[in-house]
Amino acid sequence: MDSILKIGMISLGCAKNRVDSENLLGRLKAAGHEFVDDPAQADAIFVNTCGFIEDAKQESIDAILEMAAARKKGAKLLVTGCLAQRYSDALMEEIPEIDGLLGVKDYDKALSLLDSDIRESYTSGTERFPDGERILTTPPYSAFVKISDGCDNRCSYCAIPLIRGRYLSRPYEEIVDECERLAEGGVTEITLIAQDTSRYGNDIYGKTRMSELLRRVAAIEKVKWVRVLYCYPDTTDDELLETIAHTPKVCAYLDLPLQHINDRLLKKMNRRGSSDWIKSRIEKCRQLGVTLRTTMIVGFPGETEEEFQELMDFVRWARFDRLGAFAYSPEEDTPAAVMPDQIDQETKYRRLDQLMMLQQEISMEINESRVGEECTVLCEGWEDGLYYGRSPKEAPESDGNIRFTAQREIQPGEYVKVKILSAEAYDLYGEEMQ
Repeated sequence: MDSILKIGMISLGCAKNRVDSENLLGRLKAAGHEFVDDPAQADAIFVNTCGFIEDAKQESIDAILEMAAARKKGAKLLVTGCLAQRYSDALMEEIPEIDGLLGVKDYDKALSLLDSDIRESYTSGTERFPDGERILTTPPYSAFVKISDGCDNRCSYCAIPLIRGRYLSRPYEEIVDECERLAEGGVTEITLIAQDTSRYGNDIYGKTRMSELLRRVAAIEKVKWVRVLYCYPDTTDDELLETIAHTPKVCAYLDLPLQHINDRLLKKMNRRGSSDWIKSRIEKCRQLGVTLRTTMIVGFPGETEEEFQELMDFVRWARFDRLGAFAYSPEEDTPAAVMPDQIDQETKYRRLDQLMMLQQEISMEINESRVGEECTVLCEGWEDGLYYGRSPKEAPESDGNIRFTAQREIQPGEYVKVKILSAEAYDLYGEEMQ
């Protein structure tokens, strides 16, 4: 490399995308480059995009155009990530401000792109799990670790397999080695992520090893909390649930995206597992005391008012601790996009509002039931006269906070015993226990 460059980075989308950005930053740092927060000071700006649903695509395009306007004269604008992988030709043609483009398996070409004097696009690489240093963009005490890439589920509404390719587990020892390095570097909370975590290992070992991996990471001495996100219903078996519930240092928390409960719609979505099986998983979680998070889709093609009400009744019964929801978004080249009986936008958003209003009521009731609870809180900062953080029941970057007072100064990353004194729909309030 002829010179040291100042690099800016915008990372959008999910935690999996964040890990890709961190690996890219590590590669750039190893080559001697420096990082800046102000895009006007950067010699090159990377925008790591999301292409999951229409809103995410628009956010990515807006970020590209914003960085194009903010950069200094002569600075390069380089686009990476899911939107870049899927729409590379269109982006290069329609946004001439873009100087280069990398797909989701092409980060090894980043240094070549920085050096190049011509517009180039790379979207046919094979790199899934980069080696080398990784620069955390999370707080220094918490990190996400990607355990697989791609997806084989082929849900009819989802473009991820078209973007990321087939499911590929990362080697077991490689994951453990990274977790040990992170712990030695000061990380005490590790969150294992993938598009489908509960099938981890099945493709390369002939069996799922998610439970084994959780126990192994929890055994790392300096790790205090381990959690796993994005399990799939039909591979979330009793062994995995009991591992989550009973293993010391594993947070008793399950993220189980369900999308719907009506069997006809689940079949149209190409989702495995029946409504009866889903309900059995929820009952098992409740028996074990596992905090349960899910996501739902409303307005899927052909969803009748009766089927939507079935979903509402199910949510009332299940009483999820956390629930997120989306209005269905047709994605190009997916089977659902060309299904008949597409639902109009007004109906979709009416249903979305109804579902989220219901969940807000449930969340308020659950939070009120926690008043008087004594829990360990990972402090993340100070705001508006209160410390704030999370207990094992709140995942990073997705759930509410526990805000609390203390009679001493507490540092981010410190684990504190807190008693809950009051509740709102999404946040809790308490005080440090003496």
